Amino acid sequence: MVPPELWRGLLDSWNYFLHLGVVLVPLFIGASFIVGLAREYLPPERVERKLRGHDEGTGNVAAAGLGAVTPFCSCSTVPVLAGLLQAGAPLGVAFSFLLASPLVNWIAVTLLLGLFGLEITVWYVSVTLLASIIGGIVIGRLGLAGHVKDVQLTAGTNPAAATDGGTADCCNGHRPSASGTHRRRIEAAAREAWSFFVETLPYLVLGMTIGALIHGVVPRRLLHAVLGAENSLAVPLAALVGAPVYMSLSGMLALAASLSEQGIAIGTVLAFVIGGAGVSLPNLILLNKLFERRLLLVYAGTVVTIGIAVGLVFNHLVV
Repeated sequence: MVPPELWRGLLDSWNYFLHLGVVLVPLFIGASFIVGLAREYLPPERVERKLRGHDEGTGNVAAAGLGAVTPFCSCSTVPVLAGLLQAGAPLGVAFSFLLASPLVNWIAVTLLLGLFGLEITVWYVSVTLLASIIGGIVIGRLGLAGHVKDVQLTAGTNPAAATDGGTADCCNGHRPSASGTHRRRIEAAAREAWSFFVETLPYLVLGMTIGALIHGVVPRRLLHAVLGAENSLAVPLAALVGAPVYMSLSGMLALAASLSEQGIAIGTVLAFVIGGAGVSLPNLILLNKLFERRLLLVYAGTVVTIGIAVGLVFNHLVV
């Protein structure tokens, strides 16, 4: 016989699942439409051309900014990165683009805005962009350019599609309607938004389901013992744990909403999201084709460090 406490917890989980659905689904469809528009007007080849020839400093700022506004998944971001390096762009500039791309994008901004409000979203975008710029500058001065492999990658290369949680949409051969009118571009963006939503829905539902169970079934004291303020290692632990939990940014943010509702500090929650969004299996598979192991470890370590830095800033300065 199921204990009454468990029934109450499952009912609470169901109600929270519905709440997440009402909040996240409309936001996600809207963000997907913005992603479609951005890809119609700013394809990977154009981004690569804009970044070529930039030097350290201004180049890092431009690279991080374009990485944030271009909605590329790993199978488009990494080929753009390869093109930049093969064209002679400094490694640090290319890294600022690589770091910003998964951490600051339309999906993240839209869902963060809906879940946590304007102030948290503005702080998140500002801190992660700054971290991507600084991270790129630091890596550019470490003398690691010799650890880049001499390979050719083109947009659409997709050895990781089967494992990329919810990002296969940008690996399916989409090409912008270069000769189309604005109306045709908008129609294409709407079709892609719906396709993106349908393909990503299972991962969104998975994240919502786990988040709902955390909200209703997992004991609050257990969560706080691991990720609460009383654990001095909560932020580093969250950043490290986030990586293998990766299921898509939308699913990660559904989990983040649940953790925040359970009283976990927002900085710890964001460290968890950054770890999962930046050190994902699809990213690492493709980057392994471009980077030698040492540089791959530097990338993963930098993402985790950014997650920890963002977490500490939010926990001690922002909130």
